[in-house]
Amino acid sequence: MGISALTPPTKSEDMVETVLEFPDNRLLIELCGEFDRNLAQIEHQAGVHILRRGNRLVVIGDKGARDQASAVLRSLYARLESGRSVAAGDVDGALRMGGGLATESEQIEMFTPGMELRTRKKPIEPRTEAQKAYVANLFQNELGFGIGPAGTGKTYLAVAVGVTMFISGAVEKIILSRPAVEAGERLGFLPGDMKEKVDPYMQPLYDALNDFLPAKQVQKLLEEKRIEIAPLAFMRGRTLSNAFVVLDEAQNATTMQMKMFLTRLGEGSRMVITGDRTQVDLPRGVTSGLSDAERILKGVRGVSFNYFTAKDVVRHPLVARIIEAYEAEEAQG
Repeated sequence: MGISALTPPTKSEDMVETVLEFPDNRLLIELCGEFDRNLAQIEHQAGVHILRRGNRLVVIGDKGARDQASAVLRSLYARLESGRSVAAGDVDGALRMGGGLATESEQIEMFTPGMELRTRKKPIEPRTEAQKAYVANLFQNELGFGIGPAGTGKTYLAVAVGVTMFISGAVEKIILSRPAVEAGERLGFLPGDMKEKVDPYMQPLYDALNDFLPAKQVQKLLEEKRIEIAPLAFMRGRTLSNAFVVLDEAQNATTMQMKMFLTRLGEGSRMVITGDRTQVDLPRGVTSGLSDAERILKGVRGVSFNYFTAKDVVRHPLVARIIEAYEAEEAQG
């Protein structure tokens, strides 16, 4: 890869340095980021100091932190050498997926194009090992479950896989659904026609689609019914063939609704069920269909289950800490 690592003798075990040499100065500039913000992110998350000296970066810290930061810098440089860019999310992903525990070849493997989802707007890559396994299972199985807390990319990656398969011609349409259940608030009667009434519930699905496809194309595909976004109740009586189907917020589907939805699966289709067992908004005493499906379908051929934790949160780092705090509180209670 053209990077050499030299570890000069140090005065004490508390102050360890690793010197990394990067032969292509243009790529080094991209690696550092605007105003060295990528370096600052690695410093903050890995707990090291990074100094730039010409075409070298000096990583200072204890051995574990230094090794992690050095491995991340190598993997990101390899990414740049392959012709891809490095953004804040990619830095975060590199820190999550292996850090100093992976070898250099394993670090490079994290960014192999095979796990890249090609959409019309931008390529999407899994940023944690759990996300990587999830994406692989969505391609390999006809029915996949993604279960875990908010912010772990369950729905986002499912829609990205759907768009990728749609663009490639593997499916003819994308169908996105979620239960129209209010999250602890009574919103009352909403004005407008049926679409205007249900759209507020469906907005997260529109947001994901607009991240992957140009707005005009999304609108055209919606008009042509090649993309459908509809409440779960609208799925009754249908057979969904040659489609990529996503049910989001599945913890708010009842047992009967879940069975109804799962049996809509038609020829040539893929189905993804996502949900968070800790955010059930169903009335007290009503069993979540997600929990029942998880129990009943374990071990069924063609069905995969992927689980996420606070470590897989890819929103603001504070979100992960908030989830961990709530989990700790529930464990004590």
